[in-house]
Amino acid sequence: MGGNRPKLTHPHGDRELCDDAVRLYTDALRNGGIDRGELTAAPCLTDMALLHPDPMDASLMRPVPASAALAHLLLPITREIHDRVRLTTALADSLAPLTAVPSGDPNLSITVLEGLPLIASVLSDASAAATSEILTAQPGGNRTKTSMEQGLRNSLAAIERGARLRHIYQHPARYSPHLKDYMTRVPADRLEVRTVEQTVERLIIIDREMALIPADPERTTALEIRHPALVTYLIQVYDVLWAQGTPLTEHLTPTSPRTPVTQVQQSIARLLAEGTSDEVVARRMGISVRTCRSHIAKLMTALNASSRTHLGALLVQSGLLDPETDSLSKGVQPPHPGAVARDKGRPSSP
Repeated sequence: MGGNRPKLTHPHGDRELCDDAVRLYTDALRNGGIDRGELTAAPCLTDMALLHPDPMDASLMRPVPASAALAHLLLPITREIHDRVRLTTALADSLAPLTAVPSGDPNLSITVLEGLPLIASVLSDASAAATSEILTAQPGGNRTKTSMEQGLRNSLAAIERGARLRHIYQHPARYSPHLKDYMTRVPADRLEVRTVEQTVERLIIIDREMALIPADPERTTALEIRHPALVTYLIQVYDVLWAQGTPLTEHLTPTSPRTPVTQVQQSIARLLAEGTSDEVVARRMGISVRTCRSHIAKLMTALNASSRTHLGALLVQSGLLDPETDSLSKGVQPPHPGAVARDKGRPSSP
């Protein structure tokens, strides 16, 4: 019925909502659903995953929370970011040995910086010369006093010349007293800070002309990148991460009213359900293993789990797992609950 009717087009982009869509979505939220026939006026609602069919009534469409629709739309972008970051690291590892080969080019676009003193010196000089903006992404949650004091000196030097700052940290950094002290000492109108669940390796971009990235796991060697194409690429990676971040001025609220856990604990829950060890979970979340296990204990309390094995089963049933990563929504077998318990009993790290 109506199969030959041409598809209705909209005079706006495929990632925008028209007035009709906003009105219909508001009605759907108020009434718990709308008739499928009304969507002819706003096909962008289904394009943006804001409505889904009622499983009990084919003529009805049910509203999807905007936050869930956003997570659904961002998932492929997030995957692409991680793939590109891995590619960037692989390319840097492959090309690093070549940077030491004399080329006769006085404007080398990639320079290897060996040793923490040299890295700190180059970063300090570049910050002092910045006039536009400094973008940073810092993994981990424990911001040390020494690193924040050095960062403060660099930030104030850049601000003095008119630069603005944007910082990305992981969620646990919100609880760092050294970050809070840093925030009080930097002019608020020159600084924006957001936090994300998981971030890329350390990344610093200055005036959209130079970028610094680690060149080894210990971060004792870095690459100073000035090639315009590479810098532009890293800026794009940063901007996508920034779009997914939560401003530091906003609270990380519990993810579900019926299961009061934080976003950090929800992230840990997803990793546990995938069978990830405590040590790997801690590394990805930028926290210590001991802190990670403290969050797991709180998850057990929130879900009323009697054991780690029981927790694994409850996580699959709880609704805490993101629909796109929950294996049940993909039509495949979920990870065995025992995977959550495989590291029980291992000694905690400091």
